[in-house]
Amino acid sequence: MNENTIKGQWEQVKGAVKETWGDLTDDEITQLEGNRQKLSGKIQERYGRAEDVVEKEIDDWSTRHDYRF
Repeated sequence: MNENTIKGQWEQVKGAVKETWGDLTDDEITQLEGNRQKLSGKIQERYGRAEDVVEKEIDDWSTRHDYRF
């Protein structure tokens, strides 16, 4: 799935993001607009995790849910 596709399906994906990273608010998730860099940055900020750790989490999450972005 390319970035344009994930943006088109973002409404569906938001629920899965919320399940995994529940400390993110609905408004924050909406503002991410399917952008991987924004998601990574917000997770780093909210959870205080290193970039490489967050990138691995996102990779694992996207594989589990078959979302590629």
